[in-house]
Amino acid sequence: MRLAGLLAFLLTTPLSAQQPPPAFDGYVKRVMETFTVPGLSVAIVKDGKVVLAKGYGVRRMAGPAPVDARTRFGIASNTKLFTATALALLVEEGKVEWDKPVIDYLPAFAMSDPYVTRELTVRDLLVHRSGLGLGAGDLLWWPPSTYDRKEIARRIRYIPLATSFRNAYAYDNVLYLVAGEVIEAVSGRPWEEFVRSRILAKVGMTGSDVRHSAAGENGNVAGTHAEVNDTVRPVAPFLSDNTNPAGGIMAGAADMAKWMIVQLDSGRVAGGTPLFSPATTRELWREVTPIPIGELPPEQSELAHLQPRLLGYALGLGVSDYRGKYLLQHTGGLPGYLSKVVMIPELRLGVAVLTNQESGAAFNSIAYRVLDHYIGAKAVDYPGIFRRIAAQSRAKLEAAEREAAGSRDSTSGPSLPLANYAGTYRDPWYGDVAIMNQGGKLAIRFTRTPSLVADLAHWQHDTFLARWRDRELRADAYATFSLKPDGGVAELRMVPASESVDFSFDFQDLVLRRVHRDSTAGRQ
Repeated sequence: MRLAGLLAFLLTTPLSAQQPPPAFDGYVKRVMETFTVPGLSVAIVKDGKVVLAKGYGVRRMAGPAPVDARTRFGIASNTKLFTATALALLVEEGKVEWDKPVIDYLPAFAMSDPYVTRELTVRDLLVHRSGLGLGAGDLLWWPPSTYDRKEIARRIRYIPLATSFRNAYAYDNVLYLVAGEVIEAVSGRPWEEFVRSRILAKVGMTGSDVRHSAAGENGNVAGTHAEVNDTVRPVAPFLSDNTNPAGGIMAGAADMAKWMIVQLDSGRVAGGTPLFSPATTRELWREVTPIPIGELPPEQSELAHLQPRLLGYALGLGVSDYRGKYLLQHTGGLPGYLSKVVMIPELRLGVAVLTNQESGAAFNSIAYRVLDHYIGAKAVDYPGIFRRIAAQSRAKLEAAEREAAGSRDSTSGPSLPLANYAGTYRDPWYGDVAIMNQGGKLAIRFTRTPSLVADLAHWQHDTFLARWRDRELRADAYATFSLKPDGGVAELRMVPASESVDFSFDFQDLVLRRVHRDSTAGRQ
């Protein structure tokens, strides 16, 4: 560019649009130290240009390999916009209609309610208003199960609805799996192949993958870390490819920058035909399902500007407002990975933060700092505020656990000899769960989920505490047996033992009725 042209460009483009916030690298380092994040990457795009695509820290704790702009992280549910975009491409080709019933494309698909089966549309698959409860059916795939994708989709018909159809918002993953099945049925290609060839290749995301299992590969891949027993340490990655349409993409900052530019520029692809039309942009970004807005607690008054006045879900994207601007956003979470993508269309601004540790405080501290910089808002001490909030939350959880332990009737005993509880219990949508009598102690095993094996410690009366042998699950649960009038066991119900348990452990949705008594079942 000639000098005159460069001067003209600089005079018409604010300096703030050409660079990240001041002292940004130091700020990111502080965030990482505050929340014990070994490594992360950040992408910032503005006005169709990449402002920043950079890695920070290391891929693995105590390891020398640095995170760079191409280091792949599991972006988890930020994959959902890719699945929505894939369907949009088929809509543009006339092969799919947003408001046609799913059974027009998957005749064997069914929900538990015949009316919902008939009326559920392709759009409904993406917007969390089907009537399923929060995370309903996640135990079919999480932790990794032996069910394949088609069997998971088939078993959705047995999951009872929690609310009326299209009456309430409740986030789910399993219907995005079904969306992937629609893409395969219509295009003749599995979701992975379709997204790789029709989206990643077209956008230029050459360093990305479409499979959860890629987290276990060698190369430029971030390791997975989380806090287990109050210490941040490496944890096993999630490697099952059953739910790739809901969360399988692995990507780095450089590729996420390309993706955000395409989204913010109505499908424009550098040097090629647009990926999709402006009409598709309007479809993807339009709110479909309203989300109730809660109030920030008084102790978070310093974050009053985070209180939205608009909150809803579009197609693979959350919509809200931030400091008077329309905001598109989504987060993603997997064992050892958390991510956040935010975009303000009015400013043609996008920010992606990918981390190899489960700290939402970290990605929020960085994302909001960048948004405030470009909006021109006064800098906020997000790391300090979020650290205080995290400490308060931890204290509340510990207090709740003490209260639960204190209210326990420790003098009570089970109604029956332990051997009488052993046997096979069946839930219509999950399948079989075995209660085993092992050397005079009870254990529980989810027959389709290899890692869900727990020792049952008596809690009180006919309630036991399931302590999973895989402590990385961080999902202990109460298991309560109900008795029949004749003293036999009728059913088993479970609930998470702590509010900190991830919603995908939807134990509370199981109704496990006894189908076989066997006092020697599962002995080892």
